[in-house]
Amino acid sequence: MAAELTAPDLIAKHRPTLDQALKAIGTRAYWSPHPEHPKAYGENGSLDMAAGKAAFDALLGTRLDLGQPGTDDWVGGEVSPYGIELGVRYPHADVDVLLPAMKAGQRAWRDAGAELRAMVCLEILKRISGRTHEFAHAVMHTSGQAFMMAFQAGGPHAQDRAMEAVAYAYAEQVRTPGTAEWTKPQGKRDPLVLTKQFTPVPRGIGLVIGCNTFPTWNGYPGLFASLATGNAVLVKPHPRAVLPLALTVQTAREVLAEAGFDPNLVALAAERPGEGIAKTLAVRPEIRVIDYTGSTAFGEWLETNARQAQVHTEKAGVNTVIVESTGGYKGMLANLAFSLSLYSGQMCTTPQNLLIPREGISTDQGPKSYDEVVADLARAVDGLLGDDARANALLGAIVNPDVKARLEAAAGLGEVALASREISNPEFPRAVVRTPVIVKLDGAKPDAEAAYMSECFGPVSFAVAVDSAAQAVELLRRTIREKGAMTVGAYTTDAEVEQAIQEVCLEEAAQLSLNLAGGVYVNQTAAFSDFHGSGGNPAANSALTDGAFVANRFRVVEVRREA
Repeated sequence: MAAELTAPDLIAKHRPTLDQALKAIGTRAYWSPHPEHPKAYGENGSLDMAAGKAAFDALLGTRLDLGQPGTDDWVGGEVSPYGIELGVRYPHADVDVLLPAMKAGQRAWRDAGAELRAMVCLEILKRISGRTHEFAHAVMHTSGQAFMMAFQAGGPHAQDRAMEAVAYAYAEQVRTPGTAEWTKPQGKRDPLVLTKQFTPVPRGIGLVIGCNTFPTWNGYPGLFASLATGNAVLVKPHPRAVLPLALTVQTAREVLAEAGFDPNLVALAAERPGEGIAKTLAVRPEIRVIDYTGSTAFGEWLETNARQAQVHTEKAGVNTVIVESTGGYKGMLANLAFSLSLYSGQMCTTPQNLLIPREGISTDQGPKSYDEVVADLARAVDGLLGDDARANALLGAIVNPDVKARLEAAAGLGEVALASREISNPEFPRAVVRTPVIVKLDGAKPDAEAAYMSECFGPVSFAVAVDSAAQAVELLRRTIREKGAMTVGAYTTDAEVEQAIQEVCLEEAAQLSLNLAGGVYVNQTAAFSDFHGSGGNPAANSALTDGAFVANRFRVVEVRREA
């Protein structure tokens, strides 16, 4: 069947965008091709707010048939953190049938070359972007994110990260020329002359193991990095967050088919309750690349047992902010309050430990004691979330019962500086919405260490009293080295303290944000400019996105011929 999307048309349509993405990862300046504002959609075939909601509603209670081979059952059961039963049924695969079918299309996909693969990936992203409002509802009702966050983080920000991965994948593949003429002089004898051909070849099938909280944002980089480097990709969503990735697979299969490629290059692996299919798939010989976001325990299991695959993991970490001094006390408090509250702290980048000298800090408003800093921060959070409508828009819903249990248990770990309170959501009465808790701990007491040296995922923060800035820096070092950190923040007006914190982050490979007091927050990163994680500490073994994230998804194979 002739391709509806021809290579020249795809290249003409998307090459300028790829060139801009390549420029952006080189300059690290701000750039995004995907609008952040909901009102920017509704033209050129994209869904506006009403159409996106209608499209999502139309999915509820339906069977999402992807046309995959090997379907032996239909599975589902997602319940929104907002209380809605989605009722969508997905294909369950006989992997002994599906995996060989996925491999069948890899030769043509490999031979298409890096540029055409990138163009197909960008067409997939273009189609997904046109459905951003629909995807936003899917992300909202599987992750518990509030709508605006689900729209932005699950839509344009996720799409940006995907495009960033495509740009890095393309750059790494074309680093080596496709052909070369090799001539070695031999003095009076004829030179040795060879023609050489260099072909990027995929490792095999990539497995993306999705997470509950950010199914698209965390899932897209690995998916598109593997696809752009010639691999087929099997997407195994989290059982509570299948829909956003199922819609992604649906879109990818449609575009691949229209471009003349085997749609089975991208497939979905939904599972029955309690099936635990990720462990089975992860050790299959066909699976050669794995991308995973989730618990440390399973991430380490993958790293230990999936030896046939290149494994990329983002696991747990303990994110730390040092509060030593500030020249903008009010802005610091507002910035921290927002960071602690956004999506109920259910982000891998949310600060957990706030290290504050027990003798207090210097500020532009005069000296502030440890107790005053913590009390003022508690008031800042209370003020931010005092209006229930605004609180619901920032907090979203608690994603699962485990987060709620940790939140409730945290109050017993120390002196509560800010108690969590329940907030009702008039639109979704069954949603579980809670404000953050802030607990005061004495860093010198051994029994407190068990709390602040463990990740407490959710809206829980510990205000840890330390003896000095120097002790805070050393505790930061130890925390990163032993537990890992996706983010580090610091507030200081002292050049020596700043240098010491920076040196720790350089030595322990942790991303650092200094003195944030405006509209940029420690738990947010921008594609094409910021690196998410470093790959250099226990929280994650790779970064989103750098060359290392894509380069080991393919190999360059050489064919030499005598001229």
